[in-house]
Amino acid sequence: MIERYTREVMKNLWSEETKFNIWLEVEIAVCEALNKFGILPDNSLKKIKENARVDPEKIKEIEKKTKHDVAAFVVQVSEPLGEDGRFIHYGLTSSDILDTSFAIQLRRSAEIIENDLIELLEVIKEKALKYKETIMVGRTHGIHAEPITFGLKFASWYEEGKRNLKRIRRAKEVISYGKISGAVGTYSNIEPEIEKYVLEKLGLKVEPVSTQIVPRDRHAEFFSVLALIAGFVERIALEIRHLQRTEVLEAEEPFTEGQMGSSAMPHKRNPVLSENLCGLARVVRANLLSALENMALWHERDISHSSVERIIAPDTTILVDFMLNRLKEVLKGLVVYPERMKENLMKTKGLVFSQTVLTELIRRGLTRNTAYKIVQRNSMKCWETGRNFMDLLLEDNELLNYISPQEIKELFSEERLIKNISVIFERAFGEK
Repeated sequence: MIERYTREVMKNLWSEETKFNIWLEVEIAVCEALNKFGILPDNSLKKIKENARVDPEKIKEIEKKTKHDVAAFVVQVSEPLGEDGRFIHYGLTSSDILDTSFAIQLRRSAEIIENDLIELLEVIKEKALKYKETIMVGRTHGIHAEPITFGLKFASWYEEGKRNLKRIRRAKEVISYGKISGAVGTYSNIEPEIEKYVLEKLGLKVEPVSTQIVPRDRHAEFFSVLALIAGFVERIALEIRHLQRTEVLEAEEPFTEGQMGSSAMPHKRNPVLSENLCGLARVVRANLLSALENMALWHERDISHSSVERIIAPDTTILVDFMLNRLKEVLKGLVVYPERMKENLMKTKGLVFSQTVLTELIRRGLTRNTAYKIVQRNSMKCWETGRNFMDLLLEDNELLNYISPQEIKELFSEERLIKNISVIFERAFGEK
């Protein structure tokens, strides 16, 4: 199901054919460097560039015998080149190719996710501005607190999304390091100048001190950013799930013609897309743990990280790409019920104005403790009797010693409680 929805560009990035072609790209870049520094003749370089090709099926066949994928790749690429094939993989170790190619794949995946975030942020901003003044109740602990606007929720998501955009850009730089430094990173059979040329050509930076591999803290940081992005998606999806509950029903996912919410109950309209996103976020977080475990390897390296990365790299990047695009479509088609928001806001009979009354009494000279007791006892009566909070306040003789009935009524203004929303929007969007 995930593959069916995932955009082809990310899926293809992790295909065997793409992987082998990137390996070849690295090998040819090394050949160019060898030519530049007088090791590989001009004519040999020309033949290599013209004739070097990857044949994934043949590589697999050779690997059955070699039990080593890079060795099989080198054999397959070298064979058609005749005598010039000796320059393929000259002075290199497998990880020179693997880690440098892996960096290219991760960088390209970061670029895709970066673009996904930009597109999602555009949708979030549009919704924030549309619902900037759509009043609803704010909830803490799942309980009614004070009025907010629906647009304010989107503004908060927008800010988090911007942080994630910065994170993925930074992670893209952190991961864009390769190595062409040989078996244990000492350049024993290849010169640092070769590495510099190759990595510059490929758009990567030189790992300052490599072992046989690029240290895996870089990769762990990259996957931690993907986990943060997944958490960002989950935060929004979870909110949609809450808002779609029957008792709330202030917003819901799009429900298309012909869609069925339940095999047994025809009335059901379930938040399945958002639930799916929350579930996938767990997978992304779990994969981060594997990336963190990959940091500690034996000596200059072992191979325990390799099998892990073959799973978590494609799975995690494809999942995050999928999640961002699915969320974008959910938000685009989100169905919003402003009248239900208004109805829910009034369910507590005006209790959402309790802090406003408390603050006004303090402003008029009462101690906080005295003011709190006056407001709280009327609030509890409201909960217990279901009577209107304002009516109870208007009957409280102690309260009326400090504030008139008309002044009490004036405190029950929703607009008063959201008067600074424009300040928040200016911070987030640079506009009021």
